[in-house]
Amino acid sequence: MALRASILTAGVLLATLAGTALPAQATTVLSTNPPADHIVIDVASVNGSGCPTGTAAVAVSPDNTAFTVTYSSYLAQVGPNSLPTDLRKNCQVNLDVHVPQGFTYAIASADYRGFAHLEPGANALQRANYYFQGSPQTVTSTHAFQGPLDDNWQATDSVEIAALVWAPCGEKRNFNINTELRVAAGTSNRNATSFMTMDSTDGGINTIYQLAWKTCP
Repeated sequence: MALRASILTAGVLLATLAGTALPAQATTVLSTNPPADHIVIDVASVNGSGCPTGTAAVAVSPDNTAFTVTYSSYLAQVGPNSLPTDLRKNCQVNLDVHVPQGFTYAIASADYRGFAHLEPGANALQRANYYFQGSPQTVTSTHAFQGPLDDNWQATDSVEIAALVWAPCGEKRNFNINTELRVAAGTSNRNATSFMTMDSTDGGINTIYQLAWKTCP
């Protein structure tokens, strides 16, 4: 799959995401301003039951500080008409991120939105893993939801600077984002259906990732 996006992409969904600006160590130099040159993001691959072929795209914000992954199909459910494989859906997006010379980046925060219908006694979770190809460092976050629930949901991952997984300076490594939705019937009525989506009002899924920048020595 060869989707391509640049800062010239129009109609990007933006969000205000908080982050810290203190260096994790003396050798770390964080930049308060993103690089002026263009960021280009290629989607090297998209794999998973929650993102069939052709249902994921990437766009970068005009100010170079965030990018959005948009899905059109991402649903986990449990109930009488559901398959055993429907209770868990996942999507791994492998990104080839081209950044300006002299800079590296990490994901400082991520904003997820969706809708959930959970019967009384049912439960669900949204999980995400962030890591660079070939690196043992992984950042994982999990958000739990409990029924009864019949409403939009939102979850935000915020990573402290000390815990950020940075792209190695001077090296080319793809960045992986592995997300998961899981729904469990729990003690709910077995004749009722519970489900969870990462779904916006226009039928797509918008996940916003906020970038932190570091200058390379």
